[in-house]
Amino acid sequence: MNPRRGYTLIELIIAVGLFALIMLLASGAYLLMIGLNRQAQATATGINNLSFALEAMTRDIRTGTGYDCGGQSSCQVSSFSFNNESGTAVRYDLSGAALRKTIAAAPSFLTDPSVTISSLTFYVNGATKSDNQQPRVTIIVSGTVSSGPGKTQPFTVETGATMRGTDL
Repeated sequence: MNPRRGYTLIELIIAVGLFALIMLLASGAYLLMIGLNRQAQATATGINNLSFALEAMTRDIRTGTGYDCGGQSSCQVSSFSFNNESGTAVRYDLSGAALRKTIAAAPSFLTDPSVTISSLTFYVNGATKSDNQQPRVTIIVSGTVSSGPGKTQPFTVETGATMRGTDL
């Protein structure tokens, strides 16, 4: 019986090598998951920003009056004007690649740079009092949201707003 029993150098090198290989694979998978999580969070942030902008638009449109459709009852336009609940003129349109809200000639942007809008369309029905229809606006927005450096996700969102008051 040898009191100096232990591991040989070759056994230690193999054990350390296997441990290093397993840790390399585990850390690679961990870094990949962190990257995917960041992309998902960036996409969610952009979509949340767009959702907030659309909610603000629909709230203003619901409480507004005097929908502008060029004197017609129905129209399809890329910018939409009306009077808000306090009677001030409001206009929503696309400026570059961002949603813009203009109140009494003072523009402000509703979307952040991570959201790139390529198309904004308003479908207006019942804009005149003589048409016997409750005014309704359907908004369709298309574009991309940044999900990281050089990565984008396309989107198309549709929402609608009906005037709360009546113009019948």
